[in-house]
Amino acid sequence: MNRPLVGALATAVLSATALMGAGGTANAVTTADTTDRGAARTAAAPQLQAVPTAPAAAQAKGKAVNFAGTVALSNCSGSIVRMPTSTDNDPALVMSNGHCLESGMPEPGEVVVDQPSSRSFTVLSASAGNLGTVRATKISYATMTDTDVSFYELSSTYAQIKQRYGIKALDIATTHPVKGAAITVVSGYWKKTYSCNVDGFVHQLKEGGYVMKDSVRYTSACKTIGGTSGSPVIDVASGKVAAINNTGNESGQRCTMNNPCEIDENGKVTVRKGINYAQQIYTVPQCFGTGNKLDLGRQGCVLPKP
Repeated sequence: MNRPLVGALATAVLSATALMGAGGTANAVTTADTTDRGAARTAAAPQLQAVPTAPAAAQAKGKAVNFAGTVALSNCSGSIVRMPTSTDNDPALVMSNGHCLESGMPEPGEVVVDQPSSRSFTVLSASAGNLGTVRATKISYATMTDTDVSFYELSSTYAQIKQRYGIKALDIATTHPVKGAAITVVSGYWKKTYSCNVDGFVHQLKEGGYVMKDSVRYTSACKTIGGTSGSPVIDVASGKVAAINNTGNESGQRCTMNNPCEIDENGKVTVRKGINYAQQIYTVPQCFGTGNKLDLGRQGCVLPKP
């Protein structure tokens, strides 16, 4: 996983980031050994280097991508998102990874629904400045089975967030991403972006005891690291959230934690050291009804059920 950063490590790394400001990009991490689930990923000190960018032609046709709509968690990244049926007066939703839950990673097969939470999130401006905080009332949904996603319901509506901070939520795409599409991973935790393209799709992505389906594989330019977990993956052409960043193969190991492997329809296993992945979310809106209420029984909803 692009695992959460916790405890003293997070404090130290964030302090280093604050001294740098938002101008640089984080150096990629390639730790050699697997660690226990939930442990902090060893992160190198941030270094100034150029951010890989998508082809100029693709960028020219797309929308400008910035940090508006993103949030920073205590250990991960996330975003304020809305469904196609969401209204301004609905309680807003924050999306992150299932493995970023404050209670720790869900077990394989575990699904968390309507669990009380008072977690807070730092709201970022378009230029990655800290605007203030919003707070959850509950975890609407979270799992690491078939995907790696969590949705928090907030105490604030979209209208209240816009009035208070001038920020609009990001729209979730409702169509399957396209191979070759220009994308940008926007990390609220690191206040950094990673630009590349969709390299392809993975039938099954296996990491330890977890199996994710139809994952998005990035081209090598997106060298995401610990703390980027939960970042929205923005489709540059539409400006919508096409996927959610969550993991990468750090040291070339086969199907272990922090070293996911690809399994195709015929069972063939492929290991791609240094390559990172995201989980698709285009089917998620089918699972939310009026008022942003979770309804796993809705037609078209394929999220795992408790």
